[in-house]
Amino acid sequence: MASTTPRRLFALVGAMGLALTAAACGGETASNDNLSKPECAAFKDYSGISGKKVSIYASIRDTEADLLKQSWKEFENCTGVQISYEGSGEFETQIKVRVDGGRAPDIAFIPQPGLIETFAKAGKLKAASDKTKSVASANYSADWLRYSTFDGKFYGAPLGSNVKSFVWYSPKMFSEKGWKIPQTWDELIALSNTIAGTGLKPWCAGIESGVATGWPATDWIEDVLLRDQGPDVYDQWVAHKIPFNDSKIASATDRVGSILKNPAFVNGGIGDVKSIATTAFQEGGIPITAGKCAMHRQASFYANQWPKGTKVEENGDVFAFYFPAINPAKKPVLGAGEFTVAFADRPEVQAVQTFLASGEHANSRAKLGNWVSANKKLDLANVSNPIDKKSVQILQDSSAIFRFDGSDLMPSAVGAGSFWKEMTNWITGKDTKATLDAIEASWK
Repeated sequence: MASTTPRRLFALVGAMGLALTAAACGGETASNDNLSKPECAAFKDYSGISGKKVSIYASIRDTEADLLKQSWKEFENCTGVQISYEGSGEFETQIKVRVDGGRAPDIAFIPQPGLIETFAKAGKLKAASDKTKSVASANYSADWLRYSTFDGKFYGAPLGSNVKSFVWYSPKMFSEKGWKIPQTWDELIALSNTIAGTGLKPWCAGIESGVATGWPATDWIEDVLLRDQGPDVYDQWVAHKIPFNDSKIASATDRVGSILKNPAFVNGGIGDVKSIATTAFQEGGIPITAGKCAMHRQASFYANQWPKGTKVEENGDVFAFYFPAINPAKKPVLGAGEFTVAFADRPEVQAVQTFLASGEHANSRAKLGNWVSANKKLDLANVSNPIDKKSVQILQDSSAIFRFDGSDLMPSAVGAGSFWKEMTNWITGKDTKATLDAIEASWK
């Protein structure tokens, strides 16, 4: 975890005294002189920001937040800039409150392009500098950059990315029971029925996430819609070219319900179907480690949620397999990520935004573990976690049918509002038609 340097008061006389004090502080309070050091060569273009402060606000918390702060520590030490980071479980609500109240952070990591568009159209965001755009264009594909480009203006590069099309399981349990990794949707359902026949609930889940409660259920809908109807229908749905209550969306929702609303299948080690709504998403898959559940569909970043000491590897305590496609000839992949957008355009803010788009930051963060990025400069050798390595390979595979999280692309009032809320209601008993009708009505 990044340390906080205590303030000191020195009685100094003359320039020599100042120089001695700076030397005494070492790497704690860096000056631009550090940019001439060999270990700071990668940051030589970031001069003139020593002593400046930049605030960052995001939803990334706990261990992930600690690793994130470590990832830019060398940048701080070399350039002398001070980055103040705050992660919040109420981010989706509070970022709007802060911006509307004139208390916007310098930079925010926003995972919903729909919300970025809302801020951009309201004139709240600052377009990225030419330098940031240049670095981002060199390091990310055009498909990724379009998610943060509106009305011809580019607002910020992706930061972390994730692959959501994974099912977590216990390799040891599968081996002992003789269960094989399913390769198709039909095999997945057949395996679920086999497991249920042993008296064990095959699935466990949790969708509680504070003000964002419901988002894991929307991921289920999106992942299955890609499989049930294909990418063209998915794109039409996200753009609202077909209504939310279209029969194609209902088909995918009911397919999800065949698992999540099936009392024979859920909620292993936790409770009944309704318990999914009150189980924190961080806890949703934990029963697997106690042998009380067999499978948990969740993104690559769930590797950070397992209890300390859990071995995440192919022959370890837990691992994940690709969420099977309905048509084995195709391989749809659902993913997402955060984008670094700025509410201020001071030189130091632009410098930090540029750094976060660089290969130096992507590799610095990857070396700390549990990190996935679509940054082209990310060296796979720096990705140690096997799930992360698999995810990066998927993101770099041009043949995969990749689609960004649909709810994050929708207008925030829908994607981060009614969709989350109504999927929670759906889990607790609301039928598919009423649920989709309500979301459609909110979009209008």
